[in-house]
Amino acid sequence: MSSEDRKLEGARKAWEQRKLAPALQRGAERRENFATSSGIGVKLTYDPADLDGFDYADDLGYPGEYPFTRGVQPTMYRGRLWTMRQYAGFGTAEESNRRFHYLLKQGQTGLSVAFDLPTQMGRDPDHQLAHGEVGRVGVSISSLADMETLLDDLPLDKISTSMTINATASILLALYLVVAERRGIAWDKLNGTIQNDVLKEYVARGTYIYPPRGSMRIITDIFSFASNEVPNWNTISISGYHIREAGSTAAQELAFTLADGIAYVDAAVKAGLKIDDFASRLSFFFNVHNNFFEEIAKFRAARRLWARIMRDRFGAKDERSMMLRFHAQTAGSTLTAQQVDNNVVRVTLQALAAVLGGAQSLHTNSKDEALALPTESSALLALRTQQVIAHESDVADTADPLGGAYYLESLTRELEKKTLEYIEHIDDLGGAVAAIERGYMQREIQNAAFIYQREIETKQRIIVGVNQFTAGGEPPGELLKVNPALEDQQKRAIQKVRAERDADAARKAQAGVEAAAHDGQNLMPAIVGAVRAWCTLGEISDAMRRVFGEYRPVDAL
Repeated sequence: MSSEDRKLEGARKAWEQRKLAPALQRGAERRENFATSSGIGVKLTYDPADLDGFDYADDLGYPGEYPFTRGVQPTMYRGRLWTMRQYAGFGTAEESNRRFHYLLKQGQTGLSVAFDLPTQMGRDPDHQLAHGEVGRVGVSISSLADMETLLDDLPLDKISTSMTINATASILLALYLVVAERRGIAWDKLNGTIQNDVLKEYVARGTYIYPPRGSMRIITDIFSFASNEVPNWNTISISGYHIREAGSTAAQELAFTLADGIAYVDAAVKAGLKIDDFASRLSFFFNVHNNFFEEIAKFRAARRLWARIMRDRFGAKDERSMMLRFHAQTAGSTLTAQQVDNNVVRVTLQALAAVLGGAQSLHTNSKDEALALPTESSALLALRTQQVIAHESDVADTADPLGGAYYLESLTRELEKKTLEYIEHIDDLGGAVAAIERGYMQREIQNAAFIYQREIETKQRIIVGVNQFTAGGEPPGELLKVNPALEDQQKRAIQKVRAERDADAARKAQAGVEAAAHDGQNLMPAIVGAVRAWCTLGEISDAMRRVFGEYRPVDAL
């Protein structure tokens, strides 16, 4: 032990005897144990002893350089603020287009599109399984006509567009590209992201169509196609958001997301793609939950882990391939229907954690989302929350402002350790796809969700307005309601598309998609061709269903 360490230990013991012991005799602490959502114990105070072996250059470094703990850009928000990308989409393409124009006029800097369940599941609005769901949780898009309306008068070569779409991501990307093509906009001028993360659908969300291995084939085809044809498009947003919404801990969200990322990279490499040709276009999507410091530490640990995975596991040479760039969204699962104004406070704290953690783009949830899709006024308040943080708090003036704090660095290290333990176990199971097929991730999330709910019910975890401080709080008078008549409107619209197109060309294009799926050709050119021939989303999805089949979930109990 060095003289400095002995001095520190002596000072700590003296403080414990002089100050801490008498304080504890006067009254016990609020809880017997303090811990984060991931079960990491939280001490009363932290000091240099908690960072034993900490290497500044290897563990922290500077913004914009390996291992990117402090951020992926050298100037971070001093150069450019994060993209304020409010998630929107409901009802018809016309209604959603109006909301997009409204948000852009209010200072939003990127689009983020929510799709309804039939669109996500590859069903046209006149399919029997779409009944009652058309336009309910997002916008209904089933044809080139719908996409043209959705994007009407939006400057596609000047904004970036994020589409939260997975099983049908290839089709929605094709629709977007053909709209741009019809406007004379070159594909290399387009910027945006498709979520395209099907593995997490099997784990946490459920909007899958095809079995995992067929889905992986589609994803790697998108990687290959976009690297040549749409070079500025992010071909996947590997998502921990929905894993967390399903009830995982922060460590599980981080571990399962990175394990899925490893599976996508491994599949792409096995398909013959070179790591540095596609890895720079990978992006991530994380939840921002309520444990303020754990969330900041999670984002920092994510960057450091991914940099090391890409360099040491996959042999990436280009630093851009090692950068973990991520979009964050505040936690929908933390919003309460009781005392909805409290949600503004929750969202503000979560948004601040995302900024302090170095997010590249951010969506802030609206206060009324536990009850309905957000109204225009509540969506505006959510956007204003980001703008106040950006322009009035000064937290964006320095990179990683909490970096070096004993507690934060210790927490970052502990999350990294827990994440690696999960990843090693998933590797032992044969990787993320095999772990999903065996129900491992699903069981871990279910167990974590059970523990969290039990803590609420026993009041070990206080949720203001729900299990404590329940007096007061009036429900909002205004809620957004989707007109049920729009389902018939969408049915008529899709039938009109089918009636007016070249039927023979549409049949040949669908056969081309099926042949590409069967023969192992890259699917994207055939899908783009089908969109040009005015084939519908459901028809293109069905062409691939005939080859890949449909997934049936495993029993995770």
